[in-house]
Amino acid sequence: MKPDTLLFPTPKGLFCEVGQFYVDPVQPVERALITHGHADHARSGHTHVLATRETLDIMRIRYGEDFCESEQVASLGERLTINGATVSFHPAGHVLGSAQIAVEAQGTRIVVSGDYKRRRDPTCLPFEPVSCDVFITEATFGLPVFHHPDDRHEIAKLLTSLRQFPERAHLVGAYALGKAQRVIALLREAGHDAPIYIHGALVKLCDYYRTQGYDLGDLRPATIAGQDRQAFAGAVVIGPPSAFADKWARRFPDPVSIFASGWMLVRQRAKQRGVELPMIVSDHCDWAELTQTIREIAPSQVWVTHGREEALVRWCELQGIDARPLHLVGYDDEGE
Repeated sequence: MKPDTLLFPTPKGLFCEVGQFYVDPVQPVERALITHGHADHARSGHTHVLATRETLDIMRIRYGEDFCESEQVASLGERLTINGATVSFHPAGHVLGSAQIAVEAQGTRIVVSGDYKRRRDPTCLPFEPVSCDVFITEATFGLPVFHHPDDRHEIAKLLTSLRQFPERAHLVGAYALGKAQRVIALLREAGHDAPIYIHGALVKLCDYYRTQGYDLGDLRPATIAGQDRQAFAGAVVIGPPSAFADKWARRFPDPVSIFASGWMLVRQRAKQRGVELPMIVSDHCDWAELTQTIREIAPSQVWVTHGREEALVRWCELQGIDARPLHLVGYDDEGE
């Protein structure tokens, strides 16, 4: 079977006609296979959803019990037959429960990576390379300029600032699913055992991570009411980036503005956000990791989506690998 007959883009998302399902559809559909729980990939309103147990749980936390009409758990590595196609889920290393989805029919295998990263993350399973004919890769940081530093170096910058400015609250903007829990876990690994204060938008997801065996240490609500503002001096406060645009952030004593994102490598982005201490912590691959992954998997074709598609397509062509952009719409860097 030709790959573009097995899986192809439609206005609703990637569609497998043989299996009659979509992967990460952007509109409600009859049957959806979901790679992970970020809102640009996991939407509510589908009739039937197939995903890892963790992703289903996360969708329930985010959208409520009726996020779909019926659901099915996909165990990692298990091969499932859907009409005329065989599918299997494999760790993507992006966030808790994230998976690549392999779609096979008539001797052709396509792997939809969703979002993925290659470096170690204490809060999710590592990426697992899966051999395939076609590898569909994201390209969020698909430009040669993107080389992300070691996470431990970035966490050390925050800890140094805490020592230098013990009178200031350190407000870290980090997305609610994946990034916030990862930053907390990295702080704990670095020896920071003091209470960490979290915005209310993070509580349910942090609680869920704990039920899955991830020890995030002493977490407390980041609420000023009933507390002395100075209690937050020298403390780490973590919240979603949106919270730092309103008066909530200004309640803390002389706050240090911090944002944990791969985009903090771009100084202009940090300046535009008013970030005092950029932390380059990414839940996506940088350029070197993207290209190394393609070399390692060695697919016959690479399809590139949501990101800097053209540069990665050109790199593949220079390596003698057939490649093309998919130009999918409706995906952003919510998890970044």
